[in-house]
Amino acid sequence: MTPRFETPGSRSLPLSMLNKLASAGRIVPLAICAGLVLAGCATDKPKPGPLEAISQPISAPLVWQQKVGAIEFPLAVAVNPGTFTVASADGTVLALQSETGRELWRASVGGRLSAGVGSDGRYAAVVTRGNDLVVLEAGKQVWRKPLGIRVNTEPLVAGERVFVLGSDRSVRAFDVVDGRALWNVRRSGDPLTLAQRSVIGAYKDTLLVGQGARLAALSPNDGSVRWDVAVASPRGTNEIERLADLVGPSVRIGEAVCARSFQAAVSCINAERGALVWSKNLGGTDGLAADEQLVAAADSSDRISAWKANSGEVAWTSEKLLYRQLGTPAMLGDTVVFGDTAGTLHFLSKADGSTRLRAATDGSGVVGVPAVMGKMVLVVTRSGGLFAFRVE
Repeated sequence: MTPRFETPGSRSLPLSMLNKLASAGRIVPLAICAGLVLAGCATDKPKPGPLEAISQPISAPLVWQQKVGAIEFPLAVAVNPGTFTVASADGTVLALQSETGRELWRASVGGRLSAGVGSDGRYAAVVTRGNDLVVLEAGKQVWRKPLGIRVNTEPLVAGERVFVLGSDRSVRAFDVVDGRALWNVRRSGDPLTLAQRSVIGAYKDTLLVGQGARLAALSPNDGSVRWDVAVASPRGTNEIERLADLVGPSVRIGEAVCARSFQAAVSCINAERGALVWSKNLGGTDGLAADEQLVAAADSSDRISAWKANSGEVAWTSEKLLYRQLGTPAMLGDTVVFGDTAGTLHFLSKADGSTRLRAATDGSGVVGVPAVMGKMVLVVTRSGGLFAFRVE
């Protein structure tokens, strides 16, 4: 995904104006070459090499496919028992039965969306480009509230509340039933933010949010800070080089939560103590995958690294998918699953990174994180294709 940048509280400006401001050191162009923030944009990117032969293939047949509108925002699929919930750029929100793809309900929120959907299985929440928070129940609008800020991260629906992380790094809580505002906190002092999906999630009775390069643990009752840990140490001579916002999603592993800092590091934090467990310097713009054994992510050139989850020791690295514009991976059984810009899914062995399977979609590019439920993985393409595979 090509990263975009914003000044908190501002609207996106025309590229010509942004370039003028960039030359004065005040703001960065709206779009830059992904993965080359520090080095500058290359006009001719290297072409990917041939794909390796598969020596020990696995089977993952296509179980069902569906269609939703095109995806033009940081995608998140909400996963709840028996249900996948997906949203598209045109404001369509769709709930599907996970095993069959049967449509459970479909709704339109009457406006284009800026972020994906969050859901607890009963309520679903989205944010429009007009900065309205909309909450649905079984496809019916329950309430709608103006936020006055841009949102690039899907809302979190949990504990009878809706939590929203704004592009200005503010965090807001609302009652899920009636939309009553409960609290609003903001971390100040950051002149530039990354217009990409950040981190918002839960650990037991604690709300976890990405605020710049830091992971903050907040009380869901009043927004007070329980702990705050730096995932990376921003470095550089200007605001762009120092930008190290957390990139979602984070992944919980027992008492640890692992997350990626934009172009800086992959780290795991003990969520009980609020202490850094391990951190590895790694460039890259997309999220990571993790389970009890392994943490995996790709860098800006699509070189894949895998670390032992408990220690951060390197388990393996792979250059077999270089320059294929990989997205955020997911763990599925004994495999790590990456989607690429050509719409291909790559199932890699967790043991050594070797390719176990390749599966095609519609060619428009996989967006967001593959959504896993049991042995099923659902991927969404840029044109709105939904493809569910079951690993056998």
